[in-house]
Amino acid sequence: MTDKELKQRHLTPVETLIAEDIGEINTPERNQFEMECDAFIIGEQLKVERLKAGLTQEELADRIGTKKSFISRVERGHTDIQISTLVRLFQGLGRRVSVMVL
Repeated sequence: MTDKELKQRHLTPVETLIAEDIGEINTPERNQFEMECDAFIIGEQLKVERLKAGLTQEELADRIGTKKSFISRVERGHTDIQISTLVRLFQGLGRRVSVMVL
């Protein structure tokens, strides 16, 4: 939907709402928000794939040589992980990681 169509329907674009609440793109507050969103999305995807594989957090942790608490933190978006660790997590589930730069 174009901005004009949104306005006609008395709707506000999501980007406008985020900018008003969090800040404009490339501000420190917005960058932090975006990083937290990415961590949440990665965590949710890890959880979905782990459950599809029929594994518990502990089983995945054993499979890749880490602790259950680490898997839990990643799934909750409460840790900053390296790309190599992200790849290892998903390899433990028989999945591949693909990165896209926008």
